[in-house]
Amino acid sequence: MSDRTLPPEALEDWSAELRERFGLAEQDVPIALILDLARDVANGVARPAAPFSAFVAGLVAGRAGGSPEDVREAVAAIVELANARAASGES
Repeated sequence: MSDRTLPPEALEDWSAELRERFGLAEQDVPIALILDLARDVANGVARPAAPFSAFVAGLVAGRAGGSPEDVREAVAAIVELANARAASGES
């Protein structure tokens, strides 16, 4: 494992550190949802599109109000686009 690889158990530690630094609640940082978004975009569009799409999801959710529901809706919309692209054969 390289210095830049985060073991699964360290992800929760990193999430907790981010939440503390930025005053976020645990439900504000849906790890599984964002990892699923990254997986779906990486597989449906391209790997480099995954972090970019996560950023866009956060931006869209923030502009919509920033609630956990806003995050889920933004992620769902992006996953829908990625799945449609994958189904059409575009990548």
